[in-house]
Amino acid sequence: MTEEQPGRGDLGAWWDSRPTNYYEATPNLARVLRRWAGETAAEKMEPTLREFGAAVATVVEPAVVTLEGHRELPAHIRDDGIGRPLEAIEFHPAYDVAGRAVWSSGMLAGGQEGPRPFELTALFYLLTHVGEGGHACPVVCTAGAIRALEHRGSQKLRDRFLPGLHERDYDSCLRASQFLTEVQGGSDVGANATRATPDPDIADGWRITGEKWFCSVADADLFVVTARPIGASNGTRGLGCFLVPRSVDGTTPNGFRIRRLKNKLGTRAMASAEIDFDGALGWPIGPIAEGFHVAVEELLNTSRWLNAVGSTGIMRRAFLEATSFARHRLAFGQPVGSFPLVREQLALMKAEEQAALASTMALTGMLTQLDEGQADETVAGAFRFLVNANKYVTSVCATDAARRGIEVLGGNGTIEDFSPLPRLYRDAIVFESWEGTHNVLCAQVLRDCMRFGIHDHLLSWLRAELAGAGEVGADEQVLSVALESLEPRLRRSITDPSHGAAHFRRQLEQLVRAVQATCLLTETAAEGAGSAKAAVTSLFVRRHLVPGHLPDDDPEWSRLVDEALAGDAG
Repeated sequence: MTEEQPGRGDLGAWWDSRPTNYYEATPNLARVLRRWAGETAAEKMEPTLREFGAAVATVVEPAVVTLEGHRELPAHIRDDGIGRPLEAIEFHPAYDVAGRAVWSSGMLAGGQEGPRPFELTALFYLLTHVGEGGHACPVVCTAGAIRALEHRGSQKLRDRFLPGLHERDYDSCLRASQFLTEVQGGSDVGANATRATPDPDIADGWRITGEKWFCSVADADLFVVTARPIGASNGTRGLGCFLVPRSVDGTTPNGFRIRRLKNKLGTRAMASAEIDFDGALGWPIGPIAEGFHVAVEELLNTSRWLNAVGSTGIMRRAFLEATSFARHRLAFGQPVGSFPLVREQLALMKAEEQAALASTMALTGMLTQLDEGQADETVAGAFRFLVNANKYVTSVCATDAARRGIEVLGGNGTIEDFSPLPRLYRDAIVFESWEGTHNVLCAQVLRDCMRFGIHDHLLSWLRAELAGAGEVGADEQVLSVALESLEPRLRRSITDPSHGAAHFRRQLEQLVRAVQATCLLTETAAEGAGSAKAAVTSLFVRRHLVPGHLPDDDPEWSRLVDEALAGDAG
């Protein structure tokens, strides 16, 4: 028998060291929840998060590996054995194994006490340690449909569909999707041509006809679809938002045909399709004239909020894989994690992930206040700004974190069955385009700043948070100087449309970085000046907010890298 090479033994030790519970492997999550959700809420969530953290690592992840590794991707089944239309999506059995674990967590269940947005955020963050995994998008779309029905739907629609949408049993629940994009418009939803016609024989019923170009969760039980009523005005103002069941009688497709499934770069275990509607029966969610507002405020805002959560989960998993590999992999007689450049890569990954989690938890706090009717004008404006801007920045950072993780693993990092990093990288790139390209989101924020002054609300919120952190030293001073420099440039872009069109995106990113730094500072204040969070915060502030910063000019840089990585992996 050939003697095993030492390097293979090191790799085996690395594989064996992988977490069996992502909640326990991420102590920062519990600390951040205590800061943003409060001690009582965080303690109440802890048993559920611990149980789900184990399920993601030991049930969902192996199922996703099976789906991806065997290329067992969704298949379109057009007809049954005797030619009757089905328009079904067939999955490998591992897909349902993962789905049962996800839905049984209760992340979409209703009627529970406590700040539900925080619990959904924490559970979804753990889920996306596997990437999209075939079920992250269905969770997001279902959450959006729930919020749309709860906030805008008629009592009849709520009674009929909400119980199934809240169901924890995967085999009997209702899952939702949202179909907005059309081939001629893409992100230009105002160009949508799908039309809606009242059905005189069905109370409040409408018939939907037209083509939708990018329909993720094509296997969903309920479709939320934008369509233009006959005679309605052009642009977004004329759109209605309709709830369309997959089947009215439980068997026959409800006036739709799947043209084809999309062959995507990432999120491959989840079915995306092009779908044609021909007289599909649906019901409006809210007044017809408010359809676009329903789509944006309930569907897109939910997706953009949770997209940031998912991007952060991807970043965390990339860090866990890379840092554990760096501890076990030997090169030139020492662990690769002992080399300064590798340590810097890992420290930057950790800082970016914790910054993303901090800003996204702050956003979740704003959403909770809005849901509970406790948000003032400042919080409402800050949420409107950050829900779009935070999605843009965190999704870019997720792709960067996955790429950095691949670099730490070297050539091994590109091998699909060696680690999850290639899958995370592919999924992260799709997350970047999910619910709006970066330019579309930045343009939307700029328009909202011009029309509603939401930048003033965000700046007011930010300065109040910073003041509440107390005296936190040099990092606070750097942040204050950065804001003083940024604000006049920001205001020029808002008052000069041509200047803003060229420069606002960069300014928006810097402002989000200031928000992330502020959130990290408040967490540092809660955890203590000597914590690893303090070093993470200082690294982040120096990297993003000190003009012309170069590590070789910073005598503290190497010390901060070491302190950021000290102690546990959290």
